[in-house]
Amino acid sequence: MITVAEAQDLCLAPLATLGAETVPLAEAAGRTLIRTAESTRPQPPFAASAMDGYAVAADAVSPNATFRVIGEAAAGHAWDGIVQAGEALRIFTGAPMPIGTSRVVIQEDVSRDGDIITLNDALDTSDYVRPIGADFPDAFELRAPRRLTASDIALLAAMNVATVNVARRPHVALIATGDELVMPGGDPRPDQIIASNIFGLKALIEANGGTADILPITADTKDALHNTFTTAISADLIVTIGGASVGDHDLVGEVAQDFGLDRAFYKIAMRPGKPLMSGTMRDKPFLGLPGNPVSAMVCGHLFLLPMLRRMAGLTDVLPQVVTATLAADLTRNGPREHYMRARITETEDGRMITAHSRQDSALLTVLSDANALLIRPINQPALQAGTSVKAIQL
Repeated sequence: MITVAEAQDLCLAPLATLGAETVPLAEAAGRTLIRTAESTRPQPPFAASAMDGYAVAADAVSPNATFRVIGEAAAGHAWDGIVQAGEALRIFTGAPMPIGTSRVVIQEDVSRDGDIITLNDALDTSDYVRPIGADFPDAFELRAPRRLTASDIALLAAMNVATVNVARRPHVALIATGDELVMPGGDPRPDQIIASNIFGLKALIEANGGTADILPITADTKDALHNTFTTAISADLIVTIGGASVGDHDLVGEVAQDFGLDRAFYKIAMRPGKPLMSGTMRDKPFLGLPGNPVSAMVCGHLFLLPMLRRMAGLTDVLPQVVTATLAADLTRNGPREHYMRARITETEDGRMITAHSRQDSALLTVLSDANALLIRPINQPALQAGTSVKAIQL
């Protein structure tokens, strides 16, 4: 068996960015920017008022000073003129500062009588002016590659960028195998179960920038698997769930190799998820996940998502590891790296983590309640509460 890190390297080795396409900004959220975007103007493009008040020359401001109001400026309605000594302009948030002014006296610090304003005895000392380019300068760049967040989309819009060059979304074919499986909403026999992990994996893929097709459940026969692989081979990534172990009915590896699979590895020293395989099938990446629901989902986070990120053009693709403090003792770990379902809580003393008492790979309720995977290295000794450990947040 190989280690998790070795398996991740082998999964990623044959992958490259799928290609680029240009999409409207409104359709770019969650996509991977692969060509750096550049602004066409600074933001703000002019010195702007940060508050409602009166624009004046900064050096003329003093307690009880008076000014004559000569006009008004609002956002989108600049005042075209020059403010002279002893004059002020009524101004609202976002409006351009007129020539001759460099400070906004907020309206709470002013008394007005007709066109004359008098400053109060006590004055706020801020100038309340946003300088030109205070947010970003002209020709500012949003560097690629990066997965575009909602905040990135807002920034790109402010940069006057209407379309972006992004990586094509990886398209995944999801294949659940097993005579014991029935789709949700079906009428299972007493000896059958509901196909659950395929829906969890589809959600995981589509929440992370890919698209996924759930193919019909494939029976435990060589002909059925061959036919399904024939349908799936047009996808960018082929993922099977189940049938990858060594039982008489576990045929995925055998049929996949008959179909052209060049297998990179089989079995990894981890739990949950020991029976996992990867390789290329007719030049398409292939990932064979274990059938236990929790095993499939944990392997999805550790292997499937990094593969998607690499295909989408990202470079930092592995799960982000954080540190946390154990809230309860843990017994010694065994000969496989253990990804324990756990819960992280932010406290006054920092980030605390508690492993669930039940770690069976069939327990979806435990996975649903978990917000982290606590990482136990191979043969790690028993740990006491208060020990710093590593974890992956879900």
